[in-house]
Amino acid sequence: MKLLDRYVAKHFLVGYLISFGVLIGLCLTLDLFVNFDEFMENTDILSSILSYYGPHIALWFRYLSGMILVIAAVFSLARMTKNNELIAVMASGVSLKRVLAPILLLSLLLTGLLVVDEECVIPRLAGQLTIGRDEISGSKRYSIWFMNDSFGNLISCGQFDQTEQALLEPFIIARTQDPQTKRWTVTSQIQGRRAVYDSAKKGWILEDGRQMNVIAEQIEADSLPPVQPVDFLPSDLTPSQIPLRRQEGYKSLLSLPQIEALIVSASTRTSDMAELILQKHSRIVDPIMNLIMLMVALPVLICRDPRNMKSAILTSFVTTLGCFVVLFLCKLFATELIGNRTYTELWVWTPIFIFLPVAFLQIDSMKT
Repeated sequence: MKLLDRYVAKHFLVGYLISFGVLIGLCLTLDLFVNFDEFMENTDILSSILSYYGPHIALWFRYLSGMILVIAAVFSLARMTKNNELIAVMASGVSLKRVLAPILLLSLLLTGLLVVDEECVIPRLAGQLTIGRDEISGSKRYSIWFMNDSFGNLISCGQFDQTEQALLEPFIIARTQDPQTKRWTVTSQIQGRRAVYDSAKKGWILEDGRQMNVIAEQIEADSLPPVQPVDFLPSDLTPSQIPLRRQEGYKSLLSLPQIEALIVSASTRTSDMAELILQKHSRIVDPIMNLIMLMVALPVLICRDPRNMKSAILTSFVTTLGCFVVLFLCKLFATELIGNRTYTELWVWTPIFIFLPVAFLQIDSMKT
């Protein structure tokens, strides 16, 4: 059986590489065709294109990994069916389920690439993935508005210089949280001319920093709170996180440990909690769903008559598309309020509850 396993595995890996190149190339070509004018604003167009699309390959692979597996299986099994090799396998007394073993084993190993991509590659490239097509080259400055850290500080500034990693004219609201009521209370306001992050001290070093204490009694008496100099602000909001958190869907670019840290952080807003829980469970559900989609499609592709191969391929793509649609809709509803609460975990795991029994029934009902 080793010879047959090597033969099937070889065809599957060739199909995987071809489908990877075709799907990623299609995404790149379509995106470049639609947005080529934005690259024209950069001085070196070719370098800008390579700098932008290089990191995005990791992001596209994340979304297309399940489809790549199915197309690779289609490629390998369609070729064997066309050459009547499956009939020869059955004539030798080997079950067709045994033919699927190397494909399923390789799919399990290749799904590990998705885990590595999500947990190691994408978080490291997150800063580059948030840069616009027209922002690849040149100095990047933009304003930020009240980004929170785990200390309860709300940090904003007129301009953040991404090249120098500095806050220009920062304005910071310092807060404390009541452990009983979980309410935040403003304690002081901090302003300065410039702030640079010190990774060793884990905080922002302020130039000409001034701290104005906010005391309720003094406000009621209509008197000015005292102002005192301040040169350091402890914070875990780093310059590398600022471009990332400007993006609406930045939570999907985080690793699982980063997501866990935000979930347990007291500064995380309740409105963001459902999205974080969704991302946490999706890191487990997505690789499993990729394997389930393949298991649903494989029995359809095992057809002994080459004349039925076209309809089998079409059926496999339709079933795979159905899995994608159900998964997408469940994630869409996972963050919605139903009766003043969210059921994120239930929605995220629903596709597995639906399609895993279908996959086992499909494989069990195979004519081998």
